[in-house]
Amino acid sequence: MSVVPAPRTREAETEAGPYRLLPSPSRGESNRPPENPPPAPARSAAHRLLASVSANDRTVLALYLLTRAGIWITAYCTGWLFTGDGRAKEAPPLLSRWEQWDWSYFVRIAQYGYFGGPDGSGAAPPDNREAFFPGLPLVLRVVHTVVPDWTVAGLLISLVAGAVAVLALARIARLHLAGTEGVPGQDVPGQDVPGQGDPGEHAVFFLLLSPCAVFLAVGYTEALFLALALPAWLAAKKGRWPLAAVLACCATTVRISGLFLAAALAVEFLTATGLRERLRALPWLALPALPALAYTWYLHARTGDWMAWKHAQERGWYRQFHSPWEAWQNTWDSAFSHTQTTGYAFMFRAELVAMVVGLLLLARLLQRRRWPEAVYIALTLWALGTSYWYMSIPRATLLWWPLWIGLARWALHRPWIRTAFVCLSAPLMTVLAVAFTSGRWAG
Repeated sequence: MSVVPAPRTREAETEAGPYRLLPSPSRGESNRPPENPPPAPARSAAHRLLASVSANDRTVLALYLLTRAGIWITAYCTGWLFTGDGRAKEAPPLLSRWEQWDWSYFVRIAQYGYFGGPDGSGAAPPDNREAFFPGLPLVLRVVHTVVPDWTVAGLLISLVAGAVAVLALARIARLHLAGTEGVPGQDVPGQDVPGQGDPGEHAVFFLLLSPCAVFLAVGYTEALFLALALPAWLAAKKGRWPLAAVLACCATTVRISGLFLAAALAVEFLTATGLRERLRALPWLALPALPALAYTWYLHARTGDWMAWKHAQERGWYRQFHSPWEAWQNTWDSAFSHTQTTGYAFMFRAELVAMVVGLLLLARLLQRRRWPEAVYIALTLWALGTSYWYMSIPRATLLWWPLWIGLARWALHRPWIRTAFVCLSAPLMTVLAVAFTSGRWAG
C-alpha cells in the first residue's frame, strides 16, 4: 500500500530552505528586488584600518603599547626617587625625564639649524651638532608645527615610528620563519607556525624587552630609523626594489646606518634568484647614498671641510680610527682598571658584552650563509668597533633585526628561552631606563 504525501501548505513552503516562497506582495507591489538597494553603512577610516590589521598584528601592537606604559611608569617613579636633591619635596616635571643627552642636539638643530643660535645671530658656539644626521630634526620641526611642545613632539614621533617598526619586524620574522621567505611579491599571512605560535610576536617580544629598549621610547633616532629600515628590508624580500630603495634613502637621512642597510640591500639584490629579470631595478640601489652625499656637500659649503661630519664625531665622542684590538683594549681598561667613575665603568662593561653578542651574531649569520644580514652587522661592528673605545654598541643592538629574529627562531623550538630572556633582560632594561631618565646614562 502506498502512502500519499500530504499537500504542502504555504507554511511548509516557507520553511523549505532555498525553495521557500516569497510572501505575497500587497497590491501595487512586486516580488522584484528594488532597483536601488539602500547603501551599506559607511565605515570610518579608522575602522577600515583596524580591519586591515590581522589578529597577530593587533597582539603585537598590544604588546608594544603595554611595554610603552611600563617605560613611562619607570620614568615617573624615577622622577620621584632620583630628584638629584635628597631634600626635594616635589618631583621634577615628567617630561623633563626625557630631555636627556642627545635629545638636546636634535632640538637645537630643529630650532636653529646646524650653525644658528638662540640669539638669532646666525652663529652658535661649536657643539659638534654636525655629528647628527638631519632626518630626525627635520621630522621634529614638521611635527612641531602641530604639536607646540618640542619634547611631546619627539615622544610622539618615536611612539608612532616604533609601532610601524614592530609591525614590520613581525612580518619579516613571519616571512623568514614561516617558510615563505624569498618568494617575490608574496604577501605574508598572519598565521602562526603550527604548534609554536606567531614568529612575529616572538621577535617583537625580544626587541621590546631588550636591555636598551628605552631608546625606542625617547626622542632618539632608533625608532624612526627602524620604521624606515625594516619596511625597506621587507619590501626587498618581496622583490619591490624601488620601494626598498626609497625607504632606505629615507633611513639614511636619519642615521649613517642607512648606508650599511643599503649595502645589505645590494647583496640581497645580487644573491637572490632571477637576477636577470631585476636588472632594470639596479639603478635604484644607488638612491640611499644620496642623503649622505647631500649632507656632506652641505657641511662643506658651510665649513669648507669635506670631512666635517667625521671630525665632529672625533671631537665630541673620540671616534678617531683605531685598530679593533686597540679599541677593545681601551674599552677593557676603562671598564676594569678603575680609571673611570662607576657609571662610566658599568657602561664600558656593557659595551664589551654588546660587542661579544654582535660577533657571535655575525658568526651565526656567516654559518647560515645569510650574506646580506652578515654584511649589515659586519659594517655596523666595524664602524662602532674601530674608535678609541666602544660607544653606543648596546643601543645599536636595537637595530640588529637578525638578532631578534634569531632569538625568535630559537624560542619557537625551545619555549623556555622566552622565560629565561625575561628573567635576565627585564632587570637590565629597568636599570638602563632608570639610568637614562635620571640623567645617569653614559654611552
